[in-house]
Amino acid sequence: MTDGHFLRFYLREDHRHGHVLMWEWLLQQANKMEIRGGSAFRAMAGFGHHHVLHEQRFIELSGLAIEVEFIVSEQESRQLLELVERERIRVFYARIPASFGILNPDRRDDHGAS
Repeated sequence: MTDGHFLRFYLREDHRHGHVLMWEWLLQQANKMEIRGGSAFRAMAGFGHHHVLHEQRFIELSGLAIEVEFIVSEQESRQLLELVERERIRVFYARIPASFGILNPDRRDDHGAS
C-alpha cells in the first residue's frame, strides 16, 4: 500500500490552455510525468461559485464541468500542482489524502504502488 493523494481538478468544458482543452492538457502532462493513470469525466449537472445551476441537455452540451482526477504519490501531486502553478493556470482543485495499491499484483504491476 502507498500513501498519496486523490487529486481532482474542476474545469469548465471549454477551458483551454493555449489551443488545447485543459482536461486534455492535464492528462497529457500527467502522462509525460509517468503518472500511472488519470481520468476525465463530464458532469451531468452542477453549480459553481456563481450559484447558477447548469444541466446537460440534448441540444446544449457545453458549459458543464469536467472533472480530471489522479491517484498519485505525494511527489507526483506536488509536481503536477507546481506545473499548473508555473503555467499560471487558474483552476480549482481538491487534494485528499489517499492510500492506494493493487490487490494480488503480478509482475507487470509497479511494485512501489502495491
